[in-house]
Amino acid sequence: MSVVNQLDLFTDHPSSSSLPSDPPLDASVRPATNLNAPLRAAPQPITPTPRPPTLPDGARWREVATPAQNIGYVLRRSRRKSIGLVINDDGLQVTAPGWVPLGQIDSAVIEKHQWIVSKLRVRQARQQQLATADTQWQQGGQVPYLGRRIVLVLESSRKAPEFDGQLYMPTEGDILNLALPIDADRERVRDSVHAWLQQRARTWFDQRLDYFLQANQLSIRRWRMSSAATRWGSCSSDGNIMLNWRLIHFDHGIIDYVIAHEIAHLREMNHSKAFWQELGRILPGFEKARDALRQYDPGSLPLL
Repeated sequence: MSVVNQLDLFTDHPSSSSLPSDPPLDASVRPATNLNAPLRAAPQPITPTPRPPTLPDGARWREVATPAQNIGYVLRRSRRKSIGLVINDDGLQVTAPGWVPLGQIDSAVIEKHQWIVSKLRVRQARQQQLATADTQWQQGGQVPYLGRRIVLVLESSRKAPEFDGQLYMPTEGDILNLALPIDADRERVRDSVHAWLQQRARTWFDQRLDYFLQANQLSIRRWRMSSAATRWGSCSSDGNIMLNWRLIHFDHGIIDYVIAHEIAHLREMNHSKAFWQELGRILPGFEKARDALRQYDPGSLPLL
């Protein structure tokens, strides 16, 4: 899949531009008022750079001053060969090789501060949008699951969620019974639905990965699910595949497209003509699913 909101700082990238500075003002001279002069744009408000309540093992929190504002980020060391920047639900995540000094990592964040702040603003707007979408997370709310809208029913007498339908072949209006009181708050309903969807995603993605890998006589090192706000999937050069759990909102064809896309990268680590030919061999007619998926970004779901 195209990497929309991830950057590698040791590869080719657009050069950053510094912010323009005002000329020095002589305090003894009062500037004349020019009514025809263009108005200055109001300064952009500070965009929050959230710090997660808990940090992953081995991670650390850092803050760096940029020309726009201070930016905080979670730093993790890895075996990767370059510095990677990703905006996800938890804010800015930076992954860097162990040998790169902290000053160089901070410089990378400063260099890309305009990109970072713009994506954080998108994230903030998306969260505000999700916060207003309260009709989903309650009794009778509807959530997309494998391309069909299923209905939420809250029953405190249940011990665990139960789906009234074929688990991986749902139909419109199937019911997901949640083990919650009917007046459960929306955050609790949302968390319960997300947990159920992630369980379904793990099982279904695993089955489809096995199918495509066996059909093409390929293997991977491992795969994992993510909640990235901007990426549907990725494949690293050492055979690690990432799939966004929110793909479970889409029908089988779109899920197959993303999985086939990442598997094609096992042979072609690029988006060259050879890559698209390989993808077409793995999944003929993939274009329809690709075009459908382009209408969405992961953070917009489940507002389909």
